[in-house]
Amino acid sequence: MARGAVVRLKRGHEQRARTHPWIFKGDVADVADVTPGEAVTIRDAGGRFVARGVFNPRPALCCRILTWTDELIDTAFVARRIDAALAARAPRAPSESGRLVWSEADGLPGLVVDRYGPVVVIQCGTLGMARLRTDVVAALRSRLGDVAVMSMDDATMAGLEGFAPATGWFDRPGPDDVVVDEHGVRLAVRPGSGHKTGLYLDQADNRARVAHGTGPGAALDVFAYTGGFACHALRAGAARAVCVESSPDAGAAARRNFELNGFSGRAEVRPVNAFDELRRLDRARERFDLVVLDPPPFARGRTALADALRGYKEINLRALRLLSPGGRLATFSCSHHVDEGVFERTVREAADDAGVRLRVLERLGQAADHPVLLTVPETRYLKGLLLQAL
Repeated sequence: MARGAVVRLKRGHEQRARTHPWIFKGDVADVADVTPGEAVTIRDAGGRFVARGVFNPRPALCCRILTWTDELIDTAFVARRIDAALAARAPRAPSESGRLVWSEADGLPGLVVDRYGPVVVIQCGTLGMARLRTDVVAALRSRLGDVAVMSMDDATMAGLEGFAPATGWFDRPGPDDVVVDEHGVRLAVRPGSGHKTGLYLDQADNRARVAHGTGPGAALDVFAYTGGFACHALRAGAARAVCVESSPDAGAAARRNFELNGFSGRAEVRPVNAFDELRRLDRARERFDLVVLDPPPFARGRTALADALRGYKEINLRALRLLSPGGRLATFSCSHHVDEGVFERTVREAADDAGVRLRVLERLGQAADHPVLLTVPETRYLKGLLLQAL
């Protein structure tokens, strides 16, 4: 991509564009004919250079800034950004799995790259990144070796952006199944299948952290997906674990993970609705020493916020009633529109209604390989609380 056409911003709209990579149609004063997904130079109302990015007239979020430096967006640019993303993660202990590139946080808006052992999974969420896919793969292989590459584009984002989502192996087949070690727990991944790119990598550190100190009691993993929290709790000493997961495929994957770690005799998957099961367990007066709530995003937009908060309060209220004396609750929200303060207030209201006094052991967030930019609050989406009943 060369320097391309010019997008001129409306007067007064350039300040945010100097620190935040999103430009909406309402920010734009004029733009020449631009091929969708093409590189553009962004200028303020006075014609001064602001940034360079990629433009797509189709969505309301029409331009994503890639650089605030007057430089070409080309193969060498992509290679430099990939280098920077990998270098930023280098101080972390070597791991078989992890996020290598995370969109805006790594200066490549619309691109996610995850690694699972010998496989790299690429997810393009914008037309501009989809057009740069070949350059991304070349840059990754030059640094990581001849890894197998799977494309797993988000169909919803591709529809908004107007491109056909790429799914499947990039140029040659890789392994159908990969087993990775996550802080001593073995987890199976089928690249290109399931949620995210195979695992919820943003919870990798939390799975180990929450399990630390688990006693010989029972653990309840709600919205369990493939049972990662339950596996870590069992490894840490839990006598048994119950996973609540309505998806048959995810439940089967959880059972596979229990087998890989020798936990099958101490683990159970219940393929039922989480809300219903929490109510049933409450009525049955069952008790657990550890309860984990890791639901999908309840609020995908601001209009859904009120319903989302009711949902968060309901599951936390039920979970708190299931805690044994001294038991711990790890509760999360990955909804960007539910900020940390609102989430904490909602859990506090649930505790008031449940009549449970709680100590805050730790406030939790996304793994370090999902970095947060202060000027881009959208990069901070996962928030959690590790609580103990008194």
